Parts: sequence; C-alpha cells; structure tokens
Amino acid sequence: MNAFRLAGDMTHLISVLVLLLKIHTIKSCAGVSLKTQELYALVFATRYLDMFTGFISLYNTVMKLIFLGSSFSIVWYIRRHKMVRRSYDKEHDTFRHQFIVLPCILLALLIHERFTFMEVMWTFSIYLEAVAILPQLVLLQRTKNIDNLTGQYVFFLGAYRALYILNWVYRYFTEPHYVHWITWIAGFVQTLLYADFFYYYLNSLKNNVKLTLPA
Repeated sequence: MNAFRLAGDMTHLISVLVLLLKIHTIKSCAGVSLKTQELYALVFATRYLDMFTGFISLYNTVMKLIFLGSSFSIVWYIRRHKMVRRSYDKEHDTFRHQFIVLPCILLALLIHERFTFMEVMWTFSIYLEAVAILPQLVLLQRTKNIDNLTGQYVFFLGAYRALYILNWVYRYFTEPHYVHWITWIAGFVQTLLYADFFYYYLNSLKNNVKLTLPA
C-alpha cells in the first residue's frame, strides 16, 4: 500500500458513490449505460473469486465487498427499480457488449501468467475492465446530454486507473522484481480510452460550460 494506491482506491470508491447518489436520490439513471454496469459486475465477480480461497487483509476484503455489492446494486436499480428503470435510455445504449466479453475470454485463455482457473478468470477481469467503459462513452456521445453527476462518475472512474498507473510506477522503482506486464498494458489501454473524455471534461470546468462530447 502506498499513497497512489490509496488515492486510486478512494477515487474508485467516490465514482461508485457518486453514481449511487444519483440513482438513489434522484431516482434516475439517465445517461448511465446498463451495458457498462453489467460489464463491471462481471469484472468484479471474476476478479474477486480469491475471497473464497484466502484472506489478505480486512481493508482488502471490505473494498472487494463494496465494489461487488455496489456494481450488482446498480444493475438491479436500472433493470428492476420501478422508477429508476423508466429513465434508462435503452434506445441509445445499444453497444453490443458481448463483442467485448468474448475477445477478452479468448485473450485470457491465450495470454496469462499461469494456466489455472483462478488465474485465467483474474486475467479475464483485467482485460474486460480495460474496455468496460466503452458502452458508457458511446452512450454519452450519442445523447450529448451529460448531467454533472454522470460526468463526475466517469471522470473519477478514469482518474482511479490513472492513479493506479502512478502506483505501478512507484512500486516498480521501490520493489525488486515488480513486473506485471498484463496489468500494466491493460491499464494503459484503459486510461487512453478516457483521454478524450478527460480533455472535454476539464475544458468544460475551465470554461464553466456544460459538458458535451463530439459525435
């Protein structure tokens, strides 16, 4: 644990809380991609299988439970809550996320550190998280109607991964033999996907105008 890792975890947590705040208090999921939320639920479900095989720390376990519970709660809200689901933009949230899942499964089977069930599932979750935001970004480009909370959610979600990159750099120079190419490459790809959004988000803050993304 270091400052960059802790900041990344807290930023990730803030992103989830911002989205839950919007859904629970406003009773709206306008601008939120169900496809992305389902992908994140799958990411956490496959990554945290080690909860059943070992214990790392109380902090680690609590954070895993929070991300698991929140991701499935958000999916439930959008799919089942009688008020929230009315605001779901099904017409524009049409990204075929199965075309993301299948390549990630194949890639995990081909490129991994060890060929075990747990390791392949963990690797799959890393690959899937790298591209899980795509349906959300596509939805925001299509609707051009980005409210403050949705924009903040996506920004904090991207900032979490950027902070994790700093964490990896720090650990590379402070820990001997710290090399994880799969995680690093997937993390850089994930951060690059946010680059365009970061530009327009920070530009909107600077000019105090409503956030919009180009088509």
